[in-house]
Amino acid sequence: MAALPPAIFLMGPTASGKTDLAIALSQVLPCELISVDSALVYTGMDIGTAKPGKDVLAAHPHRLVDILDPAQAYSAAEFRRDALEAMAQATARGKIPLLVGGTMLYFKALVDGLADMPSADPAIREALEALAARDGLAALHAQLAEVDPVSAARIHPNDPQRLIRALEVYRASGLSMTALREQQMAQSRETGASGASQLPYTVASLAIAPQDRSVLHTRIAQRFDAMLEQGFVEEVKALRARGDLHLGLPSMRAVGYRQVWEYLDSKLSSEQMRDRGIIATRQLAKRQFTWLRSWQGLEWLDSLACDNLTRSLKYLGSISILS
Repeated sequence: MAALPPAIFLMGPTASGKTDLAIALSQVLPCELISVDSALVYTGMDIGTAKPGKDVLAAHPHRLVDILDPAQAYSAAEFRRDALEAMAQATARGKIPLLVGGTMLYFKALVDGLADMPSADPAIREALEALAARDGLAALHAQLAEVDPVSAARIHPNDPQRLIRALEVYRASGLSMTALREQQMAQSRETGASGASQLPYTVASLAIAPQDRSVLHTRIAQRFDAMLEQGFVEEVKALRARGDLHLGLPSMRAVGYRQVWEYLDSKLSSEQMRDRGIIATRQLAKRQFTWLRSWQGLEWLDSLACDNLTRSLKYLGSISILS
């Protein structure tokens, strides 16, 4: 492993200070920044995603930022492909890939790989979307619980994208996602394959978050209020006015965007929109912490500490990432 090129993962919940630390590291190390964020991939979604400003991105470019239109979907498999390409290009230039973000599913897909699943089937997907429109997402979740209880327990009942995909896989293949994954794991064991989880890098994993969860909650509320002051409502209004976007798209289901969209639809008052946006962001942070607790080999940093750069460099040196 020591002969493999280095890479750094910088993870953490939303509003924890990941971007600032990543930039600080890139100023003292030969790093190339690669975003690991399912919302930052979209153009025109700047305020509500807390995307680094244009001046920051100009001075410290991030790969995989502003690469898609909000009308497009972006999968974990596509992220893995793009991230591996960006990492290889950075390494070829003698740089250290520094992957920073809070979309933990993307980090997991990068490290563990993804089971081969049937390709999207437009006819099946259309039928499932019609079913959801007619009977609601609860009906989809109930169907999934019958054919794939493991996935049903993992997928939130109000997550249309993942519900539809899980049922699409079952209808297209006759096997559930869980069964397909188990089948492929068994095949890997039989053949002695190491699997797609072996990244060709020596990876150092850092995580940053306030030790006191209430501090994070305060920061989340302050940041959401700042977004509103910066024109978040106007940003969503412009996206909504395009006419080709809707709440069923992954981009518009990003935290905050759904709540502002519903406010513009007069389904929520201004106060309700703010409160629900903050609550949704807290729930996101809670899910991110759940992922992080199961991540092996993390070096934790306190968001409020003043020596995080020094501590990060010391840790990276201790595990021979820096040479």
